Amino acid sequence: MDRFIGVIGGDARYLELIRQLQELSGTTIYLVGFDKLEQGYTGLKQVDFADLELGVLDAVILPITGTDHDGNVETVFSDQHIQLSKQWFSQLKKSAMVFTGITNDYLTTATKDAGVSLIPLLNRDDVAIYNSIPTAEGTIMMAIEHTDYTIHGSRVIVVGFGRVGHTVANKFSALGAKVSVSARSIMDLARITEMGLTAIPLAELQDYTHDCDLLINTIPALVVNEKSIQQLPSHGLIIDLASKPGGTDFAYAEKRGVKAILARSLPGIVAPKTAGKILADVIKQFLLGKGKRI
Repeated sequence: MDRFIGVIGGDARYLELIRQLQELSGTTIYLVGFDKLEQGYTGLKQVDFADLELGVLDAVILPITGTDHDGNVETVFSDQHIQLSKQWFSQLKKSAMVFTGITNDYLTTATKDAGVSLIPLLNRDDVAIYNSIPTAEGTIMMAIEHTDYTIHGSRVIVVGFGRVGHTVANKFSALGAKVSVSARSIMDLARITEMGLTAIPLAELQDYTHDCDLLINTIPALVVNEKSIQQLPSHGLIIDLASKPGGTDFAYAEKRGVKAILARSLPGIVAPKTAGKILADVIKQFLLGKGKRI
């Protein structure tokens, strides 16, 4: 059975994703927004956005960031301006699947109105947990790069105990850091204590940041606020892993002279090959009719 896939934009991890999808027999892949690549792709079709035949596509793969609120797609390997209008989605066949990393109101509404399936990959536990590994490794890399002390023995507070927070706390603890984790849920606080880490109720975060060298946020809401930053030592470092715009008061951190970094797309930076394979494995399951929507 012939299968047609359109890959529109994407970062370094999509280079591995494309290679993985090439392994599917009977598959034709159209690339849009990859015209700056020096390395060619044998057997693939690089096309301009306007020349993409929407009616034949079985799947559309958007960048991890999806679209903005006007339907614009961010392209790393092209200067093409790509905007996916609601009318654009309506030209896809009803059986088409649209893959993205994250979604927003525009993308969710546009695909729903067009009657096509939208699959936000980073909403899935399997993808998010696998992705949390290169995210944690990237956080370790950034901590080493931006501090003049060892991780071993340093005082680390991880804010949030979701899929990323759990892995980050584990990895830093394994390196000998004194790790505390701040969370809302009573169940999470109990699990943090069971792991041998220090549990901090989120509402009390500001009472603990005075004793912190490295503050790592994973919650996409303003939780690292003025009160928490005010108590940080002057050498303290904030690394915010939450999706843009993060959960840190960056303006106040700058005012106080505390270095705060919004670390975006770490899997695509530190381990694009691994991150691309993670995405491809899930997409393949859907293309082969074995994927489960959650």
